[in-house]
Amino acid sequence: MANLTGSSTAEIDAPIDRVWALVEDVEAAPTWQGGLNGMEALERDGEGRATLCEAAADIKVRTVKSKVRFTYAGPTLLSWSQEKGELKSVDGRWELEDLGGERTRATYAIEVDFGRVLGMLVRGPVEGAIRAMLVNARAGELQRQVEAG
Repeated sequence: MANLTGSSTAEIDAPIDRVWALVEDVEAAPTWQGGLNGMEALERDGEGRATLCEAAADIKVRTVKSKVRFTYAGPTLLSWSQEKGELKSVDGRWELEDLGGERTRATYAIEVDFGRVLGMLVRGPVEGAIRAMLVNARAGELQRQVEAG
């Protein structure tokens, strides 16, 4: 396996602005996203939001570091792309949809190319564990964090 792609979705009992407030605070993501060990802002936009960060993620076989560029189109879209790092490429996004009645649908999507060397290590049960942590769990993690207040 050299690529990992997938998405997860959750319907959250909270208005979109409250969900967006958590999603756009990318520096706080390691406190509620499993496997994300660190997120340090290197650059900020005019609103003080982190636009370039150094991220550290646990991919089960090792911790990898990446410089990730964030693009904000709130309150419905946060996207990111690796500019430099130990993986061949990483692209992801959070999409939020206002369902009315103070409910929000949140969809997390990611595409990772581990490259040749890491791709050889990330196989079988390891692939399943990484997918469960980095893809399948994300929307549920956001839901739990927002609904907990």
